[in-house]
Amino acid sequence: MELYTFRTILEPEDGGGYHGFVPLLRGLHTYGDSLEEVKLNLKEAIRCHVQGMLLDNENVPQEEESLELIQSFSAKELAINA
Repeated sequence: MELYTFRTILEPEDGGGYHGFVPLLRGLHTYGDSLEEVKLNLKEAIRCHVQGMLLDNENVPQEEESLELIQSFSAKELAINA
């Protein structure tokens, strides 16, 4: 059985709820009022998207050896010297 793995990003929305997307599957975005809802919506959206790709005989992209980093900067580090 072939296994498909996708990195998903969940971000809080300003007005409430969460935005979810899959960087590898361009255009795949969804929303949910809670983290659980957006995760369920992402799973369904990914399933439908990949099924469509398979029906169209398209290659399904795969996450390779990716590395994701979050970098933080202090206000002092970002200060512009005048």
